[in-house]
Amino acid sequence: MKEPIETDRLILRELLLSDVDGMFELDSNPNVHLFLGNKPVKGIQESLGQIKNIQKQYKDLGIGRWAVILKETNEFLGWSGIKFITNEINNHKDFYEIGYRFIEKHWGKGYATEAGKAFIDYAFNIMKIDAVYAYADAGNENSRRILEKLGLRYINSFEYEEELEVWYELKNPNI
Repeated sequence: MKEPIETDRLILRELLLSDVDGMFELDSNPNVHLFLGNKPVKGIQESLGQIKNIQKQYKDLGIGRWAVILKETNEFLGWSGIKFITNEINNHKDFYEIGYRFIEKHWGKGYATEAGKAFIDYAFNIMKIDAVYAYADAGNENSRRILEKLGLRYINSFEYEEELEVWYELKNPNI
């Protein structure tokens, strides 16, 4: 396992099977899935399967989404982090994407921005990657605002899985 990352309020660490209740709370909420194709999970086994899939990404690709834990209470807030995308999206293939998803009661508190800044720092200074990309539903103003706060810039709009998406990019300033 990789060393956790600490920010002012958060502990960012690899997902564990014991995070399953938090993952289920997150992904069974229809509001969380409003801009994600409206497909909330129905059972806790689906959440367990997601964690196992992400743990396989750690092994196979060296990175994947990490749990976001509130230092003060040790509470699971959601996930964030860098994922290596191997399929083609918006004419890009084999790229690093930053993403985040939080339990609804934790929205609007700056956790996605705080975690995102730590992961961009990790991507550029530890992993030494050239660029980080992200995409979001064109209508998801909150997610777009977070990406812009993180320094990513809007590149274009595109169709993906029958939805209008927006594409963002941030190049490593150290390269």
